[in-house]
Amino acid sequence: MKGTYYSLNARQQQMLDQISREGEVRVSTLKETYGVTEMTIRRDLEKLEETGEVKRTFGGVIFVGRDVALQERVSLLTDEKARIGRHAAALIKPGESVFIDGGTTTSQIARYLPHGMNVTVVTNALNVVTELAGKQISVMMTGGTYIEATHSLSGPLAVQSLSGMAFHRAFLGTTGITAEHGFSNSNIYEAEIKQIAIRQATETTIVADRSKFGTKMLISFSPLSGVQRIVTDRQPDEALALACRESGVLLDVAE
Repeated sequence: MKGTYYSLNARQQQMLDQISREGEVRVSTLKETYGVTEMTIRRDLEKLEETGEVKRTFGGVIFVGRDVALQERVSLLTDEKARIGRHAAALIKPGESVFIDGGTTTSQIARYLPHGMNVTVVTNALNVVTELAGKQISVMMTGGTYIEATHSLSGPLAVQSLSGMAFHRAFLGTTGITAEHGFSNSNIYEAEIKQIAIRQATETTIVADRSKFGTKMLISFSPLSGVQRIVTDRQPDEALALACRESGVLLDVAE
């Protein structure tokens, strides 16, 4: 998505890619790397900051990512997300309480839950509630502050609500998965919700298509070992697959 909505020159695009890979870069490093003046680097960083993906700091710049709007993500890898959602929904047993957070893949879990199933679904996501409407399934929503880009609720009220609950299962989306950084996303408030859901659940499943493997965002909400299962559409590369096995994470490929 980088560079799609903002006019960046070649150097600025390369710079954005570098900052997203490394997380934080010093101005002096950028000056040396690109062979331009410090003033030019600072102008470039001003331009990059307009994208919302980076934030300038004293002497450097950090990558903060961008909350890609739900309507932008909904058309990406739709078949794969549907397979993942159907597979994940089949893990849920009657009588269980489950938490499903916001996202285009997690909403597919709600879509594939059978009508009238005896489960309680807790969610902070409006699109999950929409999928469950009319299914005669017990649904509870957290309170919280509305995040328009993701149609989800977060903040102190959501945290307070979730902290008093216990779940048989939690199903969470993620923006990135790496061996070193674990599971990550770009929004610190949503990351906090994910952390609490993991803490309150007996079993946590990450639902993620193959585009998330090898991607690292700013906020790590859990190490690999913090969850029990990943439901995906394709195995990651051998190094990440090995890291998952060593961390005790089941890689479940949806057919």
